[in-house]
Amino acid sequence: MLLGLASSAFADSVDKLISRMLESSDYKQRLSAALNLQKTGDARAAPAYIKALDDSDKTVRGVAAAALGKLIDANTKPSVRTKAMEKLKTAASSDDNAFVRKQAQKAYDSIKNLGSGGSGASGAKIYVDVGKMTDDTGTGAAIANMMRTVTLKTLKKTAPGMSTDFAAAQGSDKKAVKKALAKAGMTGYYVDGTLNALDVTASGSSASVSCTVNMLLASFPDKSMFGFLKGSAKVTAGNTPKDIGYAKEDCVGAVVEDLVRKKIIPTIETRTP
Repeated sequence: MLLGLASSAFADSVDKLISRMLESSDYKQRLSAALNLQKTGDARAAPAYIKALDDSDKTVRGVAAAALGKLIDANTKPSVRTKAMEKLKTAASSDDNAFVRKQAQKAYDSIKNLGSGGSGASGAKIYVDVGKMTDDTGTGAAIANMMRTVTLKTLKKTAPGMSTDFAAAQGSDKKAVKKALAKAGMTGYYVDGTLNALDVTASGSSASVSCTVNMLLASFPDKSMFGFLKGSAKVTAGNTPKDIGYAKEDCVGAVVEDLVRKKIIPTIETRTP
């Protein structure tokens, strides 16, 4: 059921998703909103997920708990982070559903253990500069933006020892950037990606969406490429424009996440002293 309801809704506004998650009388609508809201990665969702820990449906509560563990990081406002930990601790010990208790405990531990690395955290030895991403299929800027968001979220989730936020790295003077990285004891890398193909094949009431993504890995700030990765996937969906749109985002997002998690992160870890 979770997978069936998890069609991404990047086009929906965050405010609309929050309202649906907290106010809809239909638990399926609340659950769908909770799953889709998580994919936006928007910080405004954190307070809403804290409230959703009191939802009457156990699955909504479990999704909210899991989302907090992924969404809250070192840059989250201290007041929000503290409130989330308080609610998660309570849910982990007293919720009447085992699934919710497990998700709440995992999220609580994740937030509690936020330390070195991650986006903007101190102590990281690796800095990853993520490019803007490009879409060669003409689908629009939304897909490229989503690719970048997925890359950042996957790095934060899978490689907490890598930072994606280093102010000095934003300068245009490469020598100055190198000096700043060296002073911080960090090795810099650059990651970017391109959506090369996005095809739809309709058959009756269903449609098949296939996509191909290329991602490159380079040194930073020199951007001397040493890795070129290619991934593809296929997603089956309903044959409505809305379903096809969601399937396109799911297909591309899945490929980007897989490449970052299984190829890019291990390669960076292997190359870094």
